[in-house]
Amino acid sequence: MFRGSGFRVGTSLSLLALLAACSEPLDLDLRGKLNGGFNTADAARAATAPRPDPDNRGVISYPNYQVAVAQRGDTLAKLAARVGLPADELARYNGIQTGDPLRAGEIIALPRRVTEPSPATGAISTGPIRPASEIDITTLASDAIDRSAPTPSTPRPTPQTGTEPIRHQVKRGETAFTISRLYNVSVRSLAEWNGLDSNFTLREGQFLLIPVVTQAAPPVEDTPRPPGTGSPTPEPPSASQPLPDENTAPAAAAPSAPSAPVANVGSQTAASAPDAAMSFPVQGSIIREYAKGRNDGIDIGASVGTTVKAAASGQVAAITRNTDGINILVIRHPDNLLTVYTHVDNISVGKGDAVSRGQSIAKVADFDPARVHFEVRKGFDSVDPMEYLR
Repeated sequence: MFRGSGFRVGTSLSLLALLAACSEPLDLDLRGKLNGGFNTADAARAATAPRPDPDNRGVISYPNYQVAVAQRGDTLAKLAARVGLPADELARYNGIQTGDPLRAGEIIALPRRVTEPSPATGAISTGPIRPASEIDITTLASDAIDRSAPTPSTPRPTPQTGTEPIRHQVKRGETAFTISRLYNVSVRSLAEWNGLDSNFTLREGQFLLIPVVTQAAPPVEDTPRPPGTGSPTPEPPSASQPLPDENTAPAAAAPSAPSAPVANVGSQTAASAPDAAMSFPVQGSIIREYAKGRNDGIDIGASVGTTVKAAASGQVAAITRNTDGINILVIRHPDNLLTVYTHVDNISVGKGDAVSRGQSIAKVADFDPARVHFEVRKGFDSVDPMEYLR
């Protein structure tokens, strides 16, 4: 009797220890796992991106579909009114009732498109979320004018970019664990993206966003190695050679390499290094340095009418102007790089034209002071142009 009780107590303690060692919730879906490893702690560990932020209505918009994110205290009818769709249509599409309460963060699929997120709805930009390689060049170029203003301004948030996730509709018998294994993502990230409850409850017909993977899961060995194998201990050097004498002479200091020329603000003519990735669009003094969020480029002083040249080879992506009549020229380069040129005139290239490094593209316009504002951007993010010009 006592031995049997001891066995049950020992078994319970072993199970508690096993569960405590798991970093993921226990996988209650054991179908097909009992013959060889039901352990789901080794389920997909691919790194995933965070879910994009919705606008004030809760809408997240992608090119091929839209979803709404429920807010605290929402019912389906309340969410439907906020996004401007009939409650019964939204209920049928998602397999729930119009009066059903929703969890904060729960994803509701929209059967048809509603008005795109925009600054009027609390979004940073207008339109669906797209990859950084497909950014709106015209919008980016127009914002460059404000960033080049002599008076520092408040840093602006940048529009969201990202890959459109797979939208999965739950079938009968599926669980959060089977779906996470299907797409090689963790069940925890699946829950975070879709606002699942602590039990990872799903309903048939529910739409789920599959988290976007940013880094693949590490490879897993099929056959476990016995302890102590596969990691040989190196022999210490002193086992084969004696240690050197204590009175060794100090090593001579290595001569310092000459630093690359740097263009000082207002005191030196901007000149590119021969092996620099880009060349200066004009020769002149840098009258304003790069300061992320305040001046997302550099301003190079030059006489009116000076030839402005392409900093690197690429293709003209946009030519536009703002309401003040300031011209903006944007060139796209490999590796998702863009160069932006403002305060220019007499533009000699057209949209879609291929340009080569050093090719004449415009002239310095008549502004006070006469200058070229020059930016380098990696997708939406500005980078210090000097990193490419030195």
